[in-house]
Amino acid sequence: MLILGSCHCGNISFRLGWDPDPAEIPARVCDCTFCVKHGGTWTSNPKGALEVAIADPSLVSRYAFGTRTATFHVCAKCGVVPVATSELEGRTYAVVSVKAFTNVDPSRIRPAPASFEAEDVDARLARRKRNWIGNVRFTQAG
Repeated sequence: MLILGSCHCGNISFRLGWDPDPAEIPARVCDCTFCVKHGGTWTSNPKGALEVAIADPSLVSRYAFGTRTATFHVCAKCGVVPVATSELEGRTYAVVSVKAFTNVDPSRIRPAPASFEAEDVDARLARRKRNWIGNVRFTQAG
């Protein structure tokens, strides 16, 4: 399955290859203060391949807080956060926002609460390495 997504204005878009075609897509409704404020609901497939295309890099703001081990890619034009990344051992790992999907029937998405506040940094990074998308490429759109 090829999942397409973007911010509201289309400045940040993504293509996520998810194989095999999932009957349902698990989504984590994060309870950190940042995600609560913008409705962050994330998914990833560690076997997937993600291409993130940026039309105008000057309109992308990057935000990190807390442990500063994840970077949220915020469209400075429309305010949407379609992707978050983490750099681990020279490799980029990512999750995508299910709210940014443009071609997935919402009935396939299975949201569940997620809390990572009790994790120490090592456990958090190990979880990301196991569960986040490890095949990530950023390109210039257009």
